[in-house]
Amino acid sequence: MEQPIERPTAPTSQSHTFERASVPGQIVLVLQGGGALGSYQAGVYQALQEAGIEPDWIVGTSIGAINASLITGNAPQDRLPRLREFWSRVQRVPQWGFSGVFQGLADRWSYWRTLTQGIPGFFTPNPLAHTGDFYPLGTDHAGFYSTAPLEATLSELVDFNLINIGKPRLTVGAAHVRTSQMTYFDSRRCELDVKHIMASGALPPAFPAVRVNGELYWDGGILSNTPTEVVFDDNPRRDSLIFTVHLWNPVGGEPSTMAEVLNRHKDVQYSSRIASQITRHQQAHRLRHVINELAARLPDAERDRPEVRELMGYGCQTRMHVVQLLAPQLDYEDHTKDVDFSPDGIRRRWDAGYGHTKAVLAREPWVGQFDPLSGVILHEAREFKALAAE
Repeated sequence: MEQPIERPTAPTSQSHTFERASVPGQIVLVLQGGGALGSYQAGVYQALQEAGIEPDWIVGTSIGAINASLITGNAPQDRLPRLREFWSRVQRVPQWGFSGVFQGLADRWSYWRTLTQGIPGFFTPNPLAHTGDFYPLGTDHAGFYSTAPLEATLSELVDFNLINIGKPRLTVGAAHVRTSQMTYFDSRRCELDVKHIMASGALPPAFPAVRVNGELYWDGGILSNTPTEVVFDDNPRRDSLIFTVHLWNPVGGEPSTMAEVLNRHKDVQYSSRIASQITRHQQAHRLRHVINELAARLPDAERDRPEVRELMGYGCQTRMHVVQLLAPQLDYEDHTKDVDFSPDGIRRRWDAGYGHTKAVLAREPWVGQFDPLSGVILHEAREFKALAAE
């Protein structure tokens, strides 16, 4: 029997009231892909909503796209109930209760049940995929599982008419199968439907590619699992407070067992080189600010020259604060964590997202004095995890 996802027990009287005026620009929520780890994102959104924050723009990949559609595809008062409903539906309730040293056995049994039976409301096994590697499944069915249950779930829980109004804006990333190019489906530029969300979460070889406008797409996470670049490259650029919600740890220890190797491999693969991305954009935006500063020192006659105006066009005064939130590693967690749809795993990650975000909002690190040449300012996850633990 499905168990409802309850809100954390932290008293609402301790909630921090967010001052929208403290953010000179748009609020953006960027959601990584990561399967069952995505319940952390639901906790992040709960804390944001309780503080009076509704993002202007949500960017998601895979499970991040699913959570984003549940938020943008519902009225504000229905968003948390729809998130709870979705995560309640995809729970896999354990057949037996184990704890302590036997927790690993329970997790392993749950993992094999998921592999053989799928997840209710999400995916079911495709028996024909096991008839042989060269069996002609067809391009729309070439996967070990069918995601028809997910399509039905999203069609019921998400109002795409609301999404296509564009407030908040929704962008989901998918990988174009034929060209290996990242594609961003954006409610500002096209009408979105359930197929766009399904395409963003079509992780091969488990799930088949999804056809959108005649072309096949896979999960965007295989190219960019943290699609922050779409915000940095948006035109026109705007001052932004960007909450990036990470499900995979980019930093970890050296593995000494095969279990640790498999776990660390997934973290490295799906953390999506976010540190190098941020560094690159910090450098680029600093140069934009430098161009502005140099242009301001030119005489008016020089600034009016066509070639100088062209060079000045590369300048920019926007400032983007990037706040990182990072899902924790739970006890006994291993490389199967992204298919841990147990009620306990979902609830613990949801609560962690809620607690980490409350700590961020209480701190408001984007308020204060900063280097005037800095266009991208990073506020790292580990700082807020420590605050949440206090």
